[in-house]
Amino acid sequence: MTHHIPVMQNEVNEFLLTDLTGTYFDGTLGFGGHASKILSLLDDKAKYIATDKDIIAFEYCNKKFKDDKRIQTYNTGFTDLKNIAKLEDCDKLDGIFADLGVSSFQLDNKDAGFTYREDTILDLRMNKSIGEPAYEFLNNAEQDEIANVIYEFGEERKSRRIASIIVRNRSSEEIKTTTQLYKMIETVTPTQNLNKTLSRVFQALRIYVNNELSELKEFLAQSVKLIKKGGRIVILSYHSLEDRIVKEFFKHEALSCVCPTEIPVCVCDKESTLKILTRKPLIPTETEVKSNPRSRSAKLRVAEKL
Repeated sequence: MTHHIPVMQNEVNEFLLTDLTGTYFDGTLGFGGHASKILSLLDDKAKYIATDKDIIAFEYCNKKFKDDKRIQTYNTGFTDLKNIAKLEDCDKLDGIFADLGVSSFQLDNKDAGFTYREDTILDLRMNKSIGEPAYEFLNNAEQDEIANVIYEFGEERKSRRIASIIVRNRSSEEIKTTTQLYKMIETVTPTQNLNKTLSRVFQALRIYVNNELSELKEFLAQSVKLIKKGGRIVILSYHSLEDRIVKEFFKHEALSCVCPTEIPVCVCDKESTLKILTRKPLIPTETEVKSNPRSRSAKLRVAEKL
């Protein structure tokens, strides 16, 4: 079984771990790649709370960490942070971490339904028991809605043409598999652009069915309230939509005033809550990209609670 290789592990450790006896939250536990390294550095008195929607990853980590009493896992998404903190009787956290990437296991495992390289059910949900699979959306949504999802979440310029071919094909045969969608996209995309277009479309559908961007905004809003003074929020993102949300959130929380420039005196009463520690996002080294090509698009942003 191929699992996710932890990206920028040393940088994550350096920024996240301000207190080796502290309490940390990992919103994207996955198969425990980052967690294993972080736990190896934490003191016996530390606490590590982690969530993951994927039941396979969750059960794997329960076995992987069954003898480590410092870690508590939950089979849910990171937007449950506030509720979990209450369950764990935790007022404030020393560090909050999320790796927003899809794991290598999910990308490579046919049954997970995330890859267009295998003929499998076009699902794309992180948690298969929640929401509608991607094929249901493609079979039932209006053409304009499909086009908007592909354009907004995939930044694909041929979104309307792709949506049109999807609607035309579904009228004669229900869409159910990754191969069906692959062949539709193939008919309207030059060969040299096919892989990039496929990646954008599948990314768009995955983001949509998992409500990823809205959940990221909610997670960040909860994080800034639960992180203690001097604690860090550390986020790894892999595409511009996610990175933009993190960047703008950190920027807004770092401002002490949001009044229009034409108002000479501040009347908004806003206070800075975060200090940005990464003026520009950190990216993997050339050495890391060579050893783990899937890390090449990673961007790491960090902010500290004031």
